[in-house]
Amino acid sequence: MPDARLTGSMPALVTPMREDGAVDYPALKRLIGFHRERGSRALISVGTTGESATLDMAEHLEVIARSVEYAGPDLPVIAGTGGNSTSEALALTEEAAKLGVTGCLLVVPYYNKPTQEGLFRHFSLIADRVDIPQILYNVPKRTALDMHNDTTVRLAEHPNITGLKDATGEIDRVADLRRRCGAEFGLYSGDDATTLAFLKAGGDGCISVTANVAPGEMQALCEAALAGDTATAEALNARLDPVHAALFCESSPIPVKWAVAELGLIGPTLRLPLTELSADARPRVRAALTEAGLLD
Repeated sequence: MPDARLTGSMPALVTPMREDGAVDYPALKRLIGFHRERGSRALISVGTTGESATLDMAEHLEVIARSVEYAGPDLPVIAGTGGNSTSEALALTEEAAKLGVTGCLLVVPYYNKPTQEGLFRHFSLIADRVDIPQILYNVPKRTALDMHNDTTVRLAEHPNITGLKDATGEIDRVADLRRRCGAEFGLYSGDDATTLAFLKAGGDGCISVTANVAPGEMQALCEAALAGDTATAEALNARLDPVHAALFCESSPIPVKWAVAELGLIGPTLRLPLTELSADARPRVRAALTEAGLLD
């Protein structure tokens, strides 16, 4: 089994789309080349930032397949295969495993609000059926459900469940999970604004929205923090703080997709019900990119 306990910065990739809404594969290839050149540790393909909710299964799997192809053997690809239907998440995970991904990322089921026991059974069933490393994703602000640390600890006992992306922003949870899940369980920040604090508390890296536009900087921040170079990490974090905030000025991935388009890597198209970044918000995002030295 591939080792999915990665460290460092992993961008939660946006999915490029043409004006007609179709996936733009030449832009995806260009985008992946950008991340390879700038040192991203791995790529997250068709996670929630990649508009997974509005891609059908065939498109979802094609984007994953192309991402693996374009990334090549030296850049790991983690496929977003979560959902609020256990059977659908299982099917996506089974198919993604056949495409040569390094692992899968599975979000806490949204809307239907299962119990903690339901979460345990949902993730356990997929891990039992698919022999590939699986990172769970807890993002209560988007799913309306928090996966408690006790549930994560139970799930971490499964050999195929190798990590957690935590977007709660609650740093005290990190040390508790590190202590109870052990050193080999991957802990990844899913909240860019608190990534540095997350790393200081025992995290291994980040699965990042900001890394879409600042991959080298986010990787350097992770490397410095993990090496104990606090001064460098804090300086990088201060530089990126306005970017973290600006990229969530409207519902993600609206601002980040517009920002990546401003870098000339993709077009700004999103699929409904998401709409392009509002005219009022654009100066804020552009200013943050410029201040951080990401845009001329």
